[in-house]
Amino acid sequence: MNRFKKLLVTIVLPLSLLIGAAAQADSSAELVQASLNHSDRPSEDVAEDSRRMPLEVLAFAGIEEGMTVLEMEAGSGYYTEILSRTVGNSGSVIMQNPPAFDGFAAEPVRVRLENNRLSNVTFTRVNFDQLEADNNSVDMVTWILGPHELWFEPGGQNLGDSTETFSQIARVLKPGGVFLAIDHNATADSGTDAGSSLHRIYQGIVKELAEDAGLTLVRASQLHSNENDPLDIGVQDPSIRENTDKFVLLYQK
Repeated sequence: MNRFKKLLVTIVLPLSLLIGAAAQADSSAELVQASLNHSDRPSEDVAEDSRRMPLEVLAFAGIEEGMTVLEMEAGSGYYTEILSRTVGNSGSVIMQNPPAFDGFAAEPVRVRLENNRLSNVTFTRVNFDQLEADNNSVDMVTWILGPHELWFEPGGQNLGDSTETFSQIARVLKPGGVFLAIDHNATADSGTDAGSSLHRIYQGIVKELAEDAGLTLVRASQLHSNENDPLDIGVQDPSIRENTDKFVLLYQK
């Protein structure tokens, strides 16, 4: 069993579903690898690959050519570039950032998208609870290192109501569409205030919000796990920076 298939065998599923998911992971990996090898890819992005593991992450999620992907909290667009080339000309990517991110993300986004270099990408500048996509129009929503931001208020700016945000995710997904959630894990007894103070969130909080919105967990991965992370210190602490324990969850509508 190859490494992509191993990523999928993390919760109990019927054998037929496991076989199908593993085959999809192999196909997805080939598409993602081609996008990672693209000659126009920025060198600073390539330098991040070993840490971010986009090949394994998107193979786990089952990305396919032709998909419509809504990328929440795209930041400067590291994943946007990969998503764009993986879904190809027959697919599209909606790149979302909240207005509060303008101070650090606006210029990198402008540079990444200038001259229509990623022609299948549309940038949308809205809060998390105001997603700009039609009902039942999106195959995959990704939110990588972001759900904790719902309880963080940069410059006093709220980024969206948590319940409405997950309702929006469910609204835009097609029936059968998937939601990929990755974030820095927190202790099970932590509250939502960890999102602001530590930039972490306990995965059980995300699970509850997703299920309340009508989404079902289909698989989870230990891809970004780190048993040496105490889970109760800030993600920028030198002892754990860029090596936090992260949950990787895939939900389906």
